[in-house]
Amino acid sequence: MPRKPSAINLIWLAMILAATVTAAYNGRMPEVTQAVFASAKEAVTLAIGLIGPMALWLGLVKIAETGGLMHTLARGLRPVMTRLFPEIPADHPALAAMILNLAANLLGLGNAATPLGIKAMQELDRLSADKGTATNAMCLFLALNTASITLLPLSIIAVRAGAGASAPAAILLPTLLATLLATLVAITACKLLATPDQGLATLADPPSLPAAEAGDQCPRHHPPAPPEKLLVIATLLALTGGAIWQLYRHRPLSLSPAALNAASAWLTPLLIVAFLVYGHLRGVKVYEVATEGAKEGFATTVRIIPFLVAIFVAIGMLRASGALDLLIRLLSPVTSRIGMPAEALSVALLRPLSGSGSFALMSELVAKAPDSFLSFLVSTMQGSTETTFYVLAVYFGSVGITRTRHALPAALCADAAGLLGAVFICRLLWTG
Repeated sequence: MPRKPSAINLIWLAMILAATVTAAYNGRMPEVTQAVFASAKEAVTLAIGLIGPMALWLGLVKIAETGGLMHTLARGLRPVMTRLFPEIPADHPALAAMILNLAANLLGLGNAATPLGIKAMQELDRLSADKGTATNAMCLFLALNTASITLLPLSIIAVRAGAGASAPAAILLPTLLATLLATLVAITACKLLATPDQGLATLADPPSLPAAEAGDQCPRHHPPAPPEKLLVIATLLALTGGAIWQLYRHRPLSLSPAALNAASAWLTPLLIVAFLVYGHLRGVKVYEVATEGAKEGFATTVRIIPFLVAIFVAIGMLRASGALDLLIRLLSPVTSRIGMPAEALSVALLRPLSGSGSFALMSELVAKAPDSFLSFLVSTMQGSTETTFYVLAVYFGSVGITRTRHALPAALCADAAGLLGAVFICRLLWTG
């Protein structure tokens, strides 16, 4: 029996057709033609740029997995994750990978979140008997990434501070509340739209234990000698002393944008050190295992290129044709009734399609009037949603998913909730 076309098939086709027809009436076929080739090139350039971060973070995750950290995390947060993902075995590495991904998103570590998310998607794919089709767990995981609870939208705060806003960090609370709302909607939409999975290949099979828990005979493991342990402890003590020294130098402490940015700069090095120290103390040969994971990262990046090209070309055509401008003019009378200015609607429509485009537009609006309600709103909207089509292309492309089922509708529901929630919350909290 032939399968019903996935939503992404119809949406992708509609985007290209709408762009072409609009360009025909606007006389913008040359711009659309140029956008086709420029977008395809941009997709490949972006994918090449992902190779380094992917290789680094998947190498570190391989260390954590080999050392047993993934199973430890899965066991520690089992009560929460098994309620959200009841079809996944309680000790499966996919749960830990998802936890790491969501934690990275929470802290604004975008360069780490994507590789960790791809690792989680690869683990979820191992549970699926119907390859190429998204499972319920995959759909929910992608929707949660779209909602993306945000604790520290540091890049947006930096833009507001650079523009001279009197309270650049004022968006922290509305962004957190809007992303919480989006997350609740994402979970609800996925649960309502879900249908029984076609098959779960290894659901009944116990997940493979990492080598650190399987015994010391594994050639990857070489328990560190006492002098090595002392060296690690001395290094950690020295690092702690450096952190205390920096706190002493910059007292009194504050929640200013500069202080937040300085604090965020510590997160990535500390996370790298934590993975390496953990693996070393567990007897993992960290260099060998990290390079093995890096090879997987390289292969994964190459695999997602076709999916990125397809999505980027459709988005580029849509923007170049003037179709987005037409849609804004059509929707402005409606959205203005709920307190969303036309300029904010531009950010709202662009955000799921192009993260760089919406960020540039948001920055331009903030620079014009940094202390206005519009600036406050678009900053919150930028931090409350995700580039949905990019996330879908990267995460599903990494495991060859072409039938996305209800993932995209649920993710777009989360986007809508985040945007509308941002409008309501900003109106509620705006003091002028």
